[in-house]
Amino acid sequence: VQLQASGGGLVQAGGSLRLSCAASGGSVRSLTMAWFRRAPGKEREFVAALRSSTSTAYYGDSVKGRFTISRDNAKNAVYLQMNSLKPEDTAIYYCAARLYWSVAYYSRDQYSKWGQGTQVTVSS
Repeated sequence: VQLQASGGGLVQAGGSLRLSCAASGGSVRSLTMAWFRRAPGKEREFVAALRSSTSTAYYGDSVKGRFTISRDNAKNAVYLQMNSLKPEDTAIYYCAARLYWSVAYYSRDQYSKWGQGTQVTVSS
């Protein structure tokens, strides 16, 4: 599976962005898909995950209620809708995939496939 993330950019605090992750070589319908982010000087942080079998979404505490993960099976893509953005959301955002669901879905070590990352900058 190859992943291609896009949609990052510069936005003011309170604004919105939608990130996209296009998959090839595998179907997002059968993969566990996730988003992580890495802010300058920090570890890569879990943002959101989507369980393929139930379409259940899981979120990191810092983004709950503001971000939404979704997928489009026809386009074989996963999205991250980010609303009410804050300066602390500034980071490189990565999409990730694994074949089977893991109870440790929030751990970056569980994912073997990664996209190249897209920069999100939120100005105050």
